[in-house]
Amino acid sequence: MTGMLVEIIESNSDRVAKTWYRDVKDSHYTPSIGEISEEDALKMATDVYKKLGYWLLRTHGHEVKETYHRFGERLYWKHFRMEEVVMTLVLIKRHLWLHLLEGGLMTTRLNLYQALELNNKVVLYFDRAIYFAIIGYRAARAKDEADRTS
Repeated sequence: MTGMLVEIIESNSDRVAKTWYRDVKDSHYTPSIGEISEEDALKMATDVYKKLGYWLLRTHGHEVKETYHRFGERLYWKHFRMEEVVMTLVLIKRHLWLHLLEGGLMTTRLNLYQALELNNKVVLYFDRAIYFAIIGYRAARAKDEADRTS
C-alpha cells in the first residue's frame, strides 16, 4: 500500500498542488501566499508531496528535520506569519487526503485498514514537518532580530 500511495502522490503531485493553490490563495488563513508567485507556491507544495513520498519509502527522520527547518526559514524571509507556516502545511496535507479519497483509494475493508495505517505515517510526517518548520522559522526570526540590533 505504501508503494502504491507513493506512486499516486508522485504522479499526481502537480495536480494536487494546483488544487491546493486554488483554495489557499484566497484563504484568510494564509494571506502571504498571495505575496509569492504562483510558480513558487506550486513548487513549495509539490516539494512537500515529493519529500513525503521519499520519506514514506525510506523513513529518514533527520531529512524531515533539515528539510522543514529550511522550509520555515524560507517562509519567514518571505514574510509569512508563524501561524501561516502551520496552516500552509495543514492545507497541503488536507488536499493530499482529499485527492486520495476522490481517487477511491479506500474501497475495501483491507484498503481501509491499510489506509488507516498509512494515515498514521502521513500524520507523523506532517507533525514533524510542522514542528521543524516552526523551529526554522524561529531561528530565522532570531537571526533577523539579532542582525537588526547589532
